[in-house]
Amino acid sequence: MDQETTNARAFGFAGDWREFAPIAFTNLLLSIVTLGVYTFWAKARERRYLWSRTRFIDDRLEWTGTGLELFIGYVMAFFLFLVPLGVIQFVVQALAIRGEDGLAGLLILIFYLLFLYLLGVAIYRAMRYRLSRTYWHGIRGGSDDQGFGYAVSHLWKTIVGTVAFGLLVPWAMVSLWNERWNRMSFGPHAFQSNGRMTSALIGRYLLYYLMPIVVFIGIALAAALIGPTIAGSPEKIQIAILLTLVVGYVGFFVVLGLIALTFYAAYFREVVGNLSLGGLEFEFDARTKDWLVLFVGNVLLVVVTLGIGTIFLGYRNWTFFVRHIQAYGSLDLDDFTQSTTREPRQGEGLLDAFDVGAF
Repeated sequence: MDQETTNARAFGFAGDWREFAPIAFTNLLLSIVTLGVYTFWAKARERRYLWSRTRFIDDRLEWTGTGLELFIGYVMAFFLFLVPLGVIQFVVQALAIRGEDGLAGLLILIFYLLFLYLLGVAIYRAMRYRLSRTYWHGIRGGSDDQGFGYAVSHLWKTIVGTVAFGLLVPWAMVSLWNERWNRMSFGPHAFQSNGRMTSALIGRYLLYYLMPIVVFIGIALAAALIGPTIAGSPEKIQIAILLTLVVGYVGFFVVLGLIALTFYAAYFREVVGNLSLGGLEFEFDARTKDWLVLFVGNVLLVVVTLGIGTIFLGYRNWTFFVRHIQAYGSLDLDDFTQSTTREPRQGEGLLDAFDVGAF
């Protein structure tokens, strides 16, 4: 059977927040009663609902991951990675107190490198786990790669991107995205990712990069021009300081945030738009205003409900993703056989520990 996806949206969501609310509130209550232990089962339950309401072409997705897998993954990450990192941090403090600053500095460097490496492992394995537990037509995704090589790339590319005065951060982001997806597959087909550093990406990042410098120079020039005229007047000096604080706050936290959002929107369109699987090509059409509406809505939801609305953020973020992703091309279901990749036996524990996203 050949499925064409050119005339209709390949992805659709049939859920409703009123249908999701009982699940969210029950998860919240059980997580509180169990002092957070139920969080892993709550996450699995939430995903089962979201996946089951998501349609891709002619069939809905299915989430087969369990809370126990997520719990085991977290426990393993705690003892294998977080405890050693905590020990290193304790030793660093002890050495600093004894005045052995050189050795303490060396351990801090090792701690930093180890953290970046483990973060790469966490991001990679979380994606591999989620694909392995996502079924469509009874077929799943995954990867046979353990992610250790990717973690090395994550380590050195993050360092290079940062060391070059941060100018290579977009290159590191695009390169690591390509590397992650090029190691993944769904059914018999491998993903192909060819995201590029476009002029739109570079321009938006440079705007974000230079914005703090422009604000600083503007404040310095204003102080040099206005300073002599208000000297000797305490009231005018107080007003000038207040205006400087307001301009600085708006410049750094509002304008800079909006510019960062324009960059991320362009980045996500670029990398998803150059992702393919077999005869399918993907697209993500969310613009900056769409991301802004999502972000502001999430903040208001949490603030107005005094934090309780946090339980709906997963629902909002998932529906935003499904609403804006699209696929084009054709897929022959007769050739769409089951994946032979290895299924991980535990969940994304290390990712939960670092609290970062898989994509």
